Amino acid sequence: MADSKVSPEPVYLPSNEPYLGREPLFQFDQAIIRCLEVNRQVAAITHRIQLSDLQKAACQIIPQGINLALTVRELVRQGYLFGALVLMRPLIERAAIISYLRAHPEEVETWKGGWRYRERPSLSEMLQTMSGGKADIEEVKEVCDSLNHLVHGDPIGAQWNLADLGDAGMGYSVGKVVNAPQLSDVICCEAMCYLIVLMGMMTACFPDAAPPRSGRYDQS
Repeated sequence: MADSKVSPEPVYLPSNEPYLGREPLFQFDQAIIRCLEVNRQVAAITHRIQLSDLQKAACQIIPQGINLALTVRELVRQGYLFGALVLMRPLIERAAIISYLRAHPEEVETWKGGWRYRERPSLSEMLQTMSGGKADIEEVKEVCDSLNHLVHGDPIGAQWNLADLGDAGMGYSVGKVVNAPQLSDVICCEAMCYLIVLMGMMTACFPDAAPPRSGRYDQS
């Protein structure tokens, strides 16, 4: 929906949500369906096996991340794009934490000890783990900086809350934004990527629960 003069609905349903039909939104939905299928497989086995410390951490971190991804999806449905962007920071952090712990199982003790600020690695360090250490550290830091701007409410982060008011120009939104398809695409693409990471970590931490490979979002 690109018409800035359209009045938002009080509540959007799956049949009339503002960004329905956008390809990134469709792909995000497909990733959600597949992730929930994998989660069902994994959840069943966690009640039947003796969990390692890493698996216990995964049982806490991964469901939180999935919950955040589902919340982002619902915020996009309702047009609350800025809120969805703000939630990207904790979603990414959970994907980064479980990736880091799997790559560095010796750090699970730090997690068990409370994951204290001065003891845990920085988000940029953990994000590098997701690329096998191949990501450019400066680019990783830029990602972290942009997320921090969103969370901390500084002037740089405010640009993400700008909305097209039509003839009135631009303004800072206090509610639904239903005429920003490009921003919706960015949110859906990023959320999908980190949801796929979480799905991959599920099958990595619980290999015995991994279902047969049958879809584009299968992770090994």
